[in-house]
Amino acid sequence: MSDASETVQPDGTLQVVMLRIGSETFALDAGMVREIIDPIPATRVAGARAHLDRIVNVRGNVVPLADIRERFGMKPAATTPDTRFVVIEVVIEGDPVVVALVADKVFEVAEIRLDQQQSVPKIGASWRPEYIHSIAKCNDEFVILPDIAQILN
Repeated sequence: MSDASETVQPDGTLQVVMLRIGSETFALDAGMVREIIDPIPATRVAGARAHLDRIVNVRGNVVPLADIRERFGMKPAATTPDTRFVVIEVVIEGDPVVVALVADKVFEVAEIRLDQQQSVPKIGASWRPEYIHSIAKCNDEFVILPDIAQILN
């Protein structure tokens, strides 16, 4: 998520869609989320990068399917009844790109106060800092606001 894509409310909050991938809770800017769908059949793409190795047909459009677990050092996981595809639009190198993200579970839309965002700690975190825009507290839990453009690049 880049600062330019954030949909900040007048009260200094950001509306986010909360989702779980592996053991981590992520918050995506609600303005980038187009829809949330049940898993649909995916086609593997030969020679593609591990986190973007499949495509899906979303309403007649070919959309890359991103499983960002690999980017965060997580193991692949099987589809469960809670698995959803979160279809987002993100700006990459100046162009809008539609991508579906695999989420183990999608929660509610929530608000995060921008003054409570923090950068990734230099020590103690196993995540690659270039993939994280910030960390924030929401409902007494720390959530990751990922830098989707950087993750997908």
